[in-house]
Amino acid sequence: MKNVLCAIAFFLSPNFLVAAPIQKATFAGGCFWCMEVSFEELDGVESVISGFAGGSKKNPTYAEVSSGKTKYLEVVQVSYDPSKITYKKLLEVFWRSFDPTDDGGQFKDRGNQYRSAIFYHTPEQKREAKESKQKLSASKRFNKPIVTEIRPFTTFFPAEKYHQDYYKKNPKHYKQYRKASGRDAFLDETWGKEKQ
Repeated sequence: MKNVLCAIAFFLSPNFLVAAPIQKATFAGGCFWCMEVSFEELDGVESVISGFAGGSKKNPTYAEVSSGKTKYLEVVQVSYDPSKITYKKLLEVFWRSFDPTDDGGQFKDRGNQYRSAIFYHTPEQKREAKESKQKLSASKRFNKPIVTEIRPFTTFFPAEKYHQDYYKKNPKHYKQYRKASGRDAFLDETWGKEKQ
């Protein structure tokens, strides 16, 4: 009996912490190289993987997706610790990383594979995503409708290894591409100091 009481006291102790399970969030905002960097330095984010979501073919390649002939979108899948960062915070960062009014792609990347979307993993994520979209729309920050889709998550396939952490592996090309695309100019004009 004494051992049972000791065990109960241990589990009820404020010093006993149960680690929150790592959760996943999946976002599409055009070029996954540019979306990856938006999340990777956030405290509480464990990893950010560039890949593809929204289609049905198994193990699609970058060439297949970028051709526009699949239903896949370029996405980043964020693994995060909810005890350190909330899904709401990830949504805030997401909305400030691309143009949510563009239904034909993002910046110089055109086609359905570059459209924006939130792929929710849980009913709670779905609710929070809808609320955040409504809040952004009501803010009147944009003079066009927010067209970002909110879709159920189904499957995710990582992109080829050379795409992962591209901005670290090829910083010169990445910076040139990002500047030339118009993404940075748009975000600076739209959000200014609120960008991140």
